[in-house]
Amino acid sequence: MIPSYLQPLANHLWQSTLVAALAGLLTLALRRNRAQIRYCLWLLASVKFLIPFSVLMMLGSHFAPQPALEIAPSLVPSVMEQVAQPFVAPVSHVTGHASPPSAANAVPAILCTVWGIGFTILVFSWWRRWRQLQGAVYTATRVRLPNGVEAMSSPGFMEPGVFGIWRPVLLLPDGIAGQLSGAELDAILAHELCHIRRRDNLATAVHMAVEALFWFHPLVWWLGARLMEERERACDEDVLQMGNEPEVYAEGILKVCEMYLQSPLRCAAGVTGANLKNRIEQIMSNRIAQTLDGGKKLLLACAGALAVAVPVMVGTMHAPGRFVELVPNEPSLKSTNSKRRIRHFRAK
Repeated sequence: MIPSYLQPLANHLWQSTLVAALAGLLTLALRRNRAQIRYCLWLLASVKFLIPFSVLMMLGSHFAPQPALEIAPSLVPSVMEQVAQPFVAPVSHVTGHASPPSAANAVPAILCTVWGIGFTILVFSWWRRWRQLQGAVYTATRVRLPNGVEAMSSPGFMEPGVFGIWRPVLLLPDGIAGQLSGAELDAILAHELCHIRRRDNLATAVHMAVEALFWFHPLVWWLGARLMEERERACDEDVLQMGNEPEVYAEGILKVCEMYLQSPLRCAAGVTGANLKNRIEQIMSNRIAQTLDGGKKLLLACAGALAVAVPVMVGTMHAPGRFVELVPNEPSLKSTNSKRRIRHFRAK
């Protein structure tokens, strides 16, 4: 039995897990389509951890219609409610005697302390890596590449990447133009410019906030791996669609991996992220992704409507004054009114 003070969190994690499972099924159905679609699905599953369903349930209870004839909640199918909120607080009976203090009262404080320690360690480690990248930006100089792209050149031995969330900048190691051919450099730069155009650093920072808050849940780390994998594949597809040769692009990525270190932060998007072997295989195959047909568009629309409709309907079922509890052994409202009219007639 889950303690009452943990049941709201348990319900929230359960609901977020269901959304992630739904996103996983959709990505399997869309595995032959563009990686950008799967990336958006995983990102929505991540954002769900920051938005509890209780917000939508409150919205449903606020706009719930008042029916002319109200029925007991025991007569309404509660399947959706049990799925959305499987952890229900037990009904407590209030007595006049105060319960003596016990060791169980210290459990919430212990859990909060453990969570705070994990949160602090994780955020501090990210802050140290961020400071490392920030130092590279401070020592960098602004350069204009032969193809007209403006970037920051750093003396560090770090891979080309995009640094910054609100105003991202392209950070390149010194001398990279002499290490790569012109076509290879153009393909690598096209990859990084895709990260800037798609605001990938901002989306990754949002998921890092999810990881910091729910670091104890293995699913959020698995979601982070899926996000990085589809993010890099989406950029690879864009680079190839621009007309870059797969062999040249793959060779440029391998050279960067050999000569430079990977970016220490996922919110500083580089070119060597995700599973490198699978990425190279995907690039060399140069498979054209299928476009969404009518059936898959309808599937996505139904999944989105379901994710919103279920909590709203559960909130509607629990709206104040929505249901009246009917006790079998008590007279109904109609018979009670009839008795009142008879007593009033006799009084006259």
